[in-house]
Amino acid sequence: MFAGLPELGISNGEDLKETLTNCTEPLKAIDQFQTENGILLPTLQSALPFLDLHGTPRLEFHQSVFDELRDKLMERVATIAEGKDEERYGKLEELLEKSFPLVKMPSIQPVVMQVLKHLPKVPEKKLKLVMADKELYKVCAVEVKRQIWQDNQALFGDEVSPLLKQYIVEKEAALFSSDLSILHNFFSPSPKARRQGEVVLKLTQMIGKNVKLYDMVLQFLRTLFLRTRNVHYCTLRAELLMSLHDLDISEICSVDPCHKFTWCLDACIREKFVDAKRARELQGFLDGVKKGQEQVLGDLSMILCDPFACNTLVLSTVRNLQELLSQDALPRDSPDLMLLLRMLSLGQGAWDMIDSQVFKEPRLVLSTGMGCHTGDGVRMEHVTLVDFEQECLTTVTSRNKYCCYPGSQHVFHLTAVETHNEMAFGDIFLHLLTGHLTLLSDEFGTEEFCSAVFDGFLLASFSSKENVHRHTLRLLLHLHHKVLPSYVETLLKTLEPPKQSSEQVKELYTQLTEKLEAQKKSPAQPDEAPSLDLGLHPVTVPTTASTPTTPL
Repeated sequence: MFAGLPELGISNGEDLKETLTNCTEPLKAIDQFQTENGILLPTLQSALPFLDLHGTPRLEFHQSVFDELRDKLMERVATIAEGKDEERYGKLEELLEKSFPLVKMPSIQPVVMQVLKHLPKVPEKKLKLVMADKELYKVCAVEVKRQIWQDNQALFGDEVSPLLKQYIVEKEAALFSSDLSILHNFFSPSPKARRQGEVVLKLTQMIGKNVKLYDMVLQFLRTLFLRTRNVHYCTLRAELLMSLHDLDISEICSVDPCHKFTWCLDACIREKFVDAKRARELQGFLDGVKKGQEQVLGDLSMILCDPFACNTLVLSTVRNLQELLSQDALPRDSPDLMLLLRMLSLGQGAWDMIDSQVFKEPRLVLSTGMGCHTGDGVRMEHVTLVDFEQECLTTVTSRNKYCCYPGSQHVFHLTAVETHNEMAFGDIFLHLLTGHLTLLSDEFGTEEFCSAVFDGFLLASFSSKENVHRHTLRLLLHLHHKVLPSYVETLLKTLEPPKQSSEQVKELYTQLTEKLEAQKKSPAQPDEAPSLDLGLHPVTVPTTASTPTTPL
């Protein structure tokens, strides 16, 4: 508790113990110890007896004085650090040298940590001592930790890793939410609201203005994206940059070549549309990548691989196609459409580009997906799920992976659901699919529709893809009362989770069985004929010579 006091020439508890052990007059020894180690203020000595008369212990008095002095000292440290004196950091380093021996003393430790916090460059020896002591490392300010992390990537990785895992868990929780709706889905939160998430705020604080730490986080995200193919890491890459932008951290934003592109794209995501003006700005950024700087395409592709960016580009593509159809124009005649497809292509090729380290935009294939969009536009109002599924979706999604995302979204636009590509079994696609299917809840009363949705698509892969199993159960939890009863019984047997299934799947299945049991015990009441009572009640009108007395 009193470690470090002897180094500063101050007596501690051990000194007092030794004095009392060896002295012949303990009272005089105590009085002398108090005089030597008390507050050296002559006028105070005559006032202390008044405290004795009021029954106030000397310890309580000295502790209150100590706390007051400590608070004043910490305020003074902050004032010196914020000042403009050229010698301010020299003064703080001098104070650090004097106070650091007491860093493990709980009452003095806050002062030492305050000095460390305000030093832009803590002496390396002190940093190593803090890093080696787990307790000191735990309580030191993030400003001090940044200086430790920038030269210890492994330690920084240990701090960041739990946050990255938490971020992925939160995104997956949103995708598997029990709330199925097209109005409040995964893409509903605004970019600004998403950046207020706990993980993004913590990472932003950990990085501060340190470019080296920012580069480390980006490298972690690239590595994890390559290892897992999880596109949520791309989302975090964009959100982190824009969070630093919101705080006006120019030290980082000015050196990230993707900053202005991401800023412009963020505005498009907020509006859920890429207008002509912003399209020209985005194209200018892409065309401005100079020879020898092609590596920036890797980061741009990650930002464009962000599902929120893809969603905005796809919505803009569909809207652009609708306008072209109304004008009887060809897709290749629209520069805005070509740019949207170019960015989608770059985003969907992000993993391949970073993995191969070949930083070159993928070749844009226009004919694969556009035939479906333009050819089927003329019968848009007459299309049905069963008629359209084989013709359109096979054409759109089986030939070219860059057409799968916009093709799938176009299918949503036409209320068709089947696709023949792995992307169709991704959580984002299935999240949107289940939300859109709620609009067709009455259609689940027909065997043909159920067969197309379940037998023709969802059940074809649920046994090998647990996420499909979960999304299917989510859909049934929401629409089980609309599905044909005979079909529900078959689905219940088919969807029973095997022993190796996750707890989430088992929990969803249990909820479904409980709902079905409750439905059997209290079947839905048949719709009653609407009442003809208009709710008009007799009203007595005051009697006059010309007014009848019969109630109306």
